Amino acid sequence: MNITGNTIFIPGATSGIGLALALELRAKGNTVIVGGRRTELLERIAAEHPGIDTVRIDTADPASITAAARQVLAGHPDLNVLVTMAGIMAVEDWRKPEGFLASAESVVTTNVLGPIRLIAAFVEHLQTRPAATIVTVSSGLAFTPLAVTPSYNASKAAIHMLSESLRLQLAGTSVQVVELVPPSVRTPLLPGQEDNEAAIPLDEFVTEAVGLLQAQPDAHEIQVERVKFLRYGEARGDYDQVVAALNTHDPHGK
Repeated sequence: MNITGNTIFIPGATSGIGLALALELRAKGNTVIVGGRRTELLERIAAEHPGIDTVRIDTADPASITAAARQVLAGHPDLNVLVTMAGIMAVEDWRKPEGFLASAESVVTTNVLGPIRLIAAFVEHLQTRPAATIVTVSSGLAFTPLAVTPSYNASKAAIHMLSESLRLQLAGTSVQVVELVPPSVRTPLLPGQEDNEAAIPLDEFVTEAVGLLQAQPDAHEIQVERVKFLRYGEARGDYDQVVAALNTHDPHGK
């Protein structure tokens, strides 16, 4: 992926990693379209950041994805990058169904079906562009589980394998598949996460991630240094210790 001169759609970018990434990519010389559910946030982003386009989209709603895709492509027929950013995370108790079932269904709908439906809405168009990229967003928790978020962990493991498989299928096309693998980042993804001192500051994460995109245009995965502890525990042979360390220091299950 070239770091400049693209037209990029980032659904789920009204806050957190998505918004910070959108602003950083805009600063690198890209046209950026931000998508989200809340119109008041979209209006604020458009007012505070002239030049960024906004589109209302609910990635848990197939009809909303279809309508947003039509709007994005009508306004930006040169679109060549899709970042499937939207995602939710929840603390769950799997010892009783009322502690997890509704949450798990919501997480899977947003984190797994959402990206699948987004890719379905844009993949044919992207193949018409001379150079295009699908950026998926997994997590270090796809590789090392956090005990209190089983559905989120599983959803991100699914995104990792989807990315690996999609890359194989699109190998003969103009579409590159890049997986962004964040560690714990200080965002509002869970209550208290913005103040979690064990998490990487948001601006530090985005600066490093975009720097890696620029330095490694053919990379399959974008891994900042902080995520490698989780990403490679099994390969290093210290997986059990990594799982223990992650869950001992996590504040959300306490």
